Amino acid sequence: MLDHLNLAKAIASRYSAHDHDFEDIRQVAYMGLIKAARRYDDSKGVGFPAYAIPTIAGEVKRYLRDHSWVVRPPRPVQDLRRHALARAEELTQSLQRSPSPEEVAADLGMDPCHVREALLAGTSKRPDSLDAPAAEDGDGLQGLLSGAGGPADQLEDLLALRIAIRSLPAEDRRLLYRRYYLEETQSAIAGTLGVSQVQVSRKLARILVGLQAQLLDDEARLHEPAAPQTRAPRAQLLQAPGP
Repeated sequence: MLDHLNLAKAIASRYSAHDHDFEDIRQVAYMGLIKAARRYDDSKGVGFPAYAIPTIAGEVKRYLRDHSWVVRPPRPVQDLRRHALARAEELTQSLQRSPSPEEVAADLGMDPCHVREALLAGTSKRPDSLDAPAAEDGDGLQGLLSGAGGPADQLEDLLALRIAIRSLPAEDRRLLYRRYYLEETQSAIAGTLGVSQVQVSRKLARILVGLQAQLLDDEARLHEPAAPQTRAPRAQLLQAPGP
């Protein structure tokens, strides 16, 4: 068995996409070699390397299937990614360059969008660390996400606004929906409701002032009065109604 350690190492290097994966995969390949040695029967007339290769490769594939995905995509996406990568290697040799996803998709007879999705799924194996630099001499991704004005702040504000809107009467919610989601003019809303445009404007102003007060009260309860303000108040999400 020790004479075939290089065989296991070669199979491990074939399936290792990253240098830091190699040691783990090599250990799995060695375990496959041990299993092959225990099960091998020379009376069947098959050479040990021919018997050991599929056994070792099977162990490595099972390990990659069960442990390599941090975020596991659907099985069809995994299968398409494997076929696309294999075909891309063959096209690289014939084209003398790396093929584009569109060329791989045309060769496989697949939708280019599906092939691109499958190839991008590989990022789910090793997602970037939150401590990784976001830019040269910049903060890590964690600092970028949690910084003032970042996506996390916006999400928190939108969730607070959504909760506040849900507390409104159904009539007020419908009015906000028509004005700011359907983007109907105040005149069009007034015509549908049978009221004047001035009445619609006043009602919208009343609703927005009430939401603004509720958001400010909620924010005041979450933050100590002496804490410095590091981002725009949630109430700035609300804009005065236009015509």
